[in-house]
Amino acid sequence: MLEILVPAKPQVGGGSGGGGLHEGDFGGYGGGLPPGTSRRVYRTGMWLALLAISMVFVGFTSAYIVRSGLSDDWRPIEFPSLLWWNALVLFLSSLTMERTRQALNTGRRVECNRWLAVTTTLGVAFLAGQVLVWRQLVLHGVYLTTNPSSSFFYLLTATHGLHLLGGLAALLYIAWEAWHYRLGPAKRTLVEVTAIYWHFMDGLWIYILLLVLLWR
Repeated sequence: MLEILVPAKPQVGGGSGGGGLHEGDFGGYGGGLPPGTSRRVYRTGMWLALLAISMVFVGFTSAYIVRSGLSDDWRPIEFPSLLWWNALVLFLSSLTMERTRQALNTGRRVECNRWLAVTTTLGVAFLAGQVLVWRQLVLHGVYLTTNPSSSFFYLLTATHGLHLLGGLAALLYIAWEAWHYRLGPAKRTLVEVTAIYWHFMDGLWIYILLLVLLWR
């Protein structure tokens, strides 16, 4: 049976019935998700989106491997050390995103807001760091068209960055709602699916680094 996220007529008060809001649901009735929408539908939609993204990167991986063995114009590039710091920042943001989700599920509003702000800040820091990585490569004469290896590096990291930017937009929206005390029970689903997406982006970044390091 599908779980109903937003009751048609919210009830305030005690009792053990499933219609009322509990203390852990902090923050009013500013739902945001259509009444009667199931959490399972949104989670399924997110997994389908992640499957589509995975297929895109599977295609990139196949092209990367095939192109690297076609001719002798493939020249591995030297990666700036900042690239590893970016990986650490994104990994930490995945941890803080999980803390955000846990705090929300246990009704710790202030802690949830704090971890959400940290996650958002780390996400912005990662994107800014990646721009600096690209800038350092350019300063060393490594451009998009320098050789096939550099072309794939820019393609893979830029595509990842665009997808992460979408997750960051979701985080900014959630943070805005949370700090205005509108992160009610209906928006828990948004936090949950955003956490899934964010963890996926972290794993995808590790995959990209392993690909460009091990298959040079």
